[in-house]
Amino acid sequence: MTTETATLAAAEQPPHPVVEFWRYFSANRGALAGLYVIVCLGLVAIFADMLAPHEPQAQFRDALLTPPAWTDDGSIEFLLGTDDIGRDILSRIIHGARVSMSIGSLVVTLALTSGILIGLIAGFFRGAVEILIMRAMDIMLALPSLLLAIVIVAVLGPSLLNAAMAVVVVQLPHFVRLTRAAVITEMSKDYVTASRVSGAGMFRLMIATVLPNCMAPLIVQATLGFSTAILDLAALGFLGLGAQPPTPEWGTMLADALQFIQRAWWVVTFPGIAILITVLAFNLMGDGLRDALDPRLKR
Repeated sequence: MTTETATLAAAEQPPHPVVEFWRYFSANRGALAGLYVIVCLGLVAIFADMLAPHEPQAQFRDALLTPPAWTDDGSIEFLLGTDDIGRDILSRIIHGARVSMSIGSLVVTLALTSGILIGLIAGFFRGAVEILIMRAMDIMLALPSLLLAIVIVAVLGPSLLNAAMAVVVVQLPHFVRLTRAAVITEMSKDYVTASRVSGAGMFRLMIATVLPNCMAPLIVQATLGFSTAILDLAALGFLGLGAQPPTPEWGTMLADALQFIQRAWWVVTFPGIAILITVLAFNLMGDGLRDALDPRLKR
């Protein structure tokens, strides 16, 4: 084979799937920005103890409601100011990133795993099993998500873990319906028929054959579900049903500072900006994942 023939053959070979995915994903500038922000948030959450200038529960009684450092009465010791009992807002936001990222990961992992399992059962075992599962999911979707989460937490008791379990229940129907729809689409394809003819059992068909081809939309939904989980956890914390004081959680920080919104704007503004940036980053990355993983959207 000549050098020109080898070069032509190499050029005609399709790119590696990872390379192709990254090419389409990186073409979306918003998705790249969201990815960078999420990576930075992850690093902040991991190294919160090293990055935070103070302990999140430390109280400085001589610095109550100190404004940010760049204002006239600010102090360089407290870059984003302090709250009504003298706790450093920057330190609490940094540690709040650890709480939000870890609990959000737990919620998405549990909802995704449970949704895939139930969706596979509904997609493979049609008939009464499918009808029972999907009608239960329809009932859950008919209820306002935040109201359903509030009811669950009210029954279980206010705590961060119970709030996380409530958000898992709220997000579960979306993963179940998406998995079932993807399974039904894949079941009619030739490779599934070939696997059945070759003697593959039901468990192998579900896990090894069909599920890997259903993961693309589920990954996108998991990314978007992460932002929803952070919003719901912050809302429950704001209502006093999530993380309990003195846990540095962004929604709880907003609830504690609500009475100072007019005379100490920084106490409310910075936790709200943290929630906004995090949710926006996950939504942007989710859009990029959808564009890169869905072949119908590839240019």
